Amino acid sequence: MTEKALRLGTRRSKLAMAQSGQVADAVSQVTGRPVELVEITTYGDTSREHLAQIGGTGVFVAALRDALLRGEVDFAVHSLKDLPTAQHEGLVVAAIPEREDPRDVVVARDARKLTDLPRGARIGTGAPRRMAQLNAYARTHGMEIETVPIRGNVDTRIGYVSSGELDAVVLAAAGLNRVGRIDEVTDFLSVDTVLPAPGQGALAIECAADNASLIAALAELDDPFTRAAVTAERSLLAALEAGCSAPVGALADLLADGQTVKEMRLRGVVGTTDGSTLVQLSTTGPVPETHEAALALGRELATEMLAQGAAGLMGERAQ
Repeated sequence: MTEKALRLGTRRSKLAMAQSGQVADAVSQVTGRPVELVEITTYGDTSREHLAQIGGTGVFVAALRDALLRGEVDFAVHSLKDLPTAQHEGLVVAAIPEREDPRDVVVARDARKLTDLPRGARIGTGAPRRMAQLNAYARTHGMEIETVPIRGNVDTRIGYVSSGELDAVVLAAAGLNRVGRIDEVTDFLSVDTVLPAPGQGALAIECAADNASLIAALAELDDPFTRAAVTAERSLLAALEAGCSAPVGALADLLADGQTVKEMRLRGVVGTTDGSTLVQLSTTGPVPETHEAALALGRELATEMLAQGAAGLMGERAQ
């Protein structure tokens, strides 16, 4: 008798299906059980409003979590940057696999890089975080750009460029990698130019907190360095009391000396969307050995950023 298939809850977008499919294969290998994808439509998928208006945090996650709690699916895969920072009662993030490329990328007409864009170029992005940093970069480098708020999936966003409506769009490298369209990128943005969203490029595999055998199996897919890094980034975000639509960028990376990983550096940025004011700080310390140490790293940097005026730059504080 073959074992019953595990049910993986996923959003229906092409990107969600691609990343869930990759996780399904990995889970099948560690459990020896088949995995079937269960498609779930979330409010974030059906609403046409801008993310900043519909509350940002959790709009892509709630329906998946409801299905988990009702037992309709056994586990769910989220883009970590969509996951609210507060722990959900009754659920546990059993694995955070090794992170994809966390950078943001440009897809522009005529294969242009950010620095080659024409004067007054219209650049599309749905993220206040990207707008703040792109506008700040343009101000300090004598460029004239206009950031245009857009929504939609990868096809829709790149379509604005091919149709000539926009000169460029900014997207996450990880998403394009997962849907096999990374060759359309015309410029990889250095994290010194645009810091990614906290957790960008990482996935979270969530299941019921009382399913001990599944938690143990999924834990084999966990990457401890990725988990420490994104825990620090999300702790910074939580301590700034900001949701995923706030203009906050954060990246923790590991500093290696040859083959030995010595330290973790955490960088954070928050700014006004017009780019006129940015608070950008970083801290370096030993690689966190525990969940608490990773949380503390994020909290400490957030405290310094708040002391430098970060709170006033985020508009409405998330309730």
